[in-house]
Amino acid sequence: MHRVLLVAVPLFGLCIALEWLWGRLTGRDNYRLPDSISSLSQGLLSLAVAAVTPLFQSGLYAWALPHLALLPASTWSGAWGWAIAIVVYDFCDYWLHRVSHESALFWAAHAVHHQSEHFNLTTALRQESFYAVMGAPFFLPMALLGLPVDLYLGAGLFVLLYQFWIHTEHIGRLGWLDRVFSTPSNHRVHHAVNPAYLDRNYGAVLVLWDRMFGTFVEETERCVYGTVKPLRSWSPLRAIGQFYGELLDRARATPRWVDRARLLFKSPGWAPPGLAPFPPPDEARLGQPRFDPPVSRLDKARAVSLLLMTAVASAVWLDVSDELSEGRNLLAAAVIAIGLSAAGAMLSRGAADPSRRTRWRAWAIYLGAMASCGALIAVIGAIAPKV
Repeated sequence: MHRVLLVAVPLFGLCIALEWLWGRLTGRDNYRLPDSISSLSQGLLSLAVAAVTPLFQSGLYAWALPHLALLPASTWSGAWGWAIAIVVYDFCDYWLHRVSHESALFWAAHAVHHQSEHFNLTTALRQESFYAVMGAPFFLPMALLGLPVDLYLGAGLFVLLYQFWIHTEHIGRLGWLDRVFSTPSNHRVHHAVNPAYLDRNYGAVLVLWDRMFGTFVEETERCVYGTVKPLRSWSPLRAIGQFYGELLDRARATPRWVDRARLLFKSPGWAPPGLAPFPPPDEARLGQPRFDPPVSRLDKARAVSLLLMTAVASAVWLDVSDELSEGRNLLAAAVIAIGLSAAGAMLSRGAADPSRRTRWRAWAIYLGAMASCGALIAVIGAIAPKV
């Protein structure tokens, strides 16, 4: 699947550029370079994690299919078989998505996608690294129906790609489409922290599931984006680990083991007796300025070049990752994480100490990460003909 997504990257880039240009021309530019780099970094990290977890991408489904299938694969031949697969996948995805908002352990994996305080097409690429890993069992009902692996993967790819266009503020209400499908208006609600919008509109393709199960709400007020507790960081690894860290802190402060277990599966805001729950959003949160610290032109240039270099290294690696050993894939994924973390470090310098030591340290991080990605490209290029 990651190879198909790499092929789609030029189209994604063109759409992002057009949305940014339209925003500039209409006076509604909702892009900020650090935020966009942060979102794109998460997208690259998610591809890296997918490459090193093939068991959870398709392996578990392929293993379960012959053990669970109640119907033969021939049942699903033809175009209607694909249509059924997409609808069933979307239904399963609704419940995974809903559980990911209502269970703290699953929210820890999903929160990354909601951390951006902007809502644009780069937010669509802000994919979660561990969401697919934890969510794989939710799609086993498709195996129960005997839907073949290619339909499972194809439906998943369709549902994922569909969601790209709904991450925009430049498309308004769409009439009857808003009542049936997940549209930009419906999905803006889903990404908002407004109290009336929290934990609503989970549908990926069809919003009919939300209407059926009582989780739908229309867009009626201005959306404020992000998470209830803002991330306030450009570090990709901190973004992934933020809520896991909060859960660990709460578990340490919880005396009873039974409450520690409940902490993982209760709602993200739940707390055992004696601990204060996570506070719901209030007017102060809705009026809070977006995280937008000053970043020098030099640091922006370094962060952009690191992102581009890491993206090239990712493309070269992912093109042959299926033929590489697990150890080599893990090493390559670590290099990608280093490059993206260095880009985040450049954006996080802000009003850093301008001393010579600090400047040299920034250059050392930048050049070290660039060299690591360059080495990965060279090594993959050397071994590619042999794999």
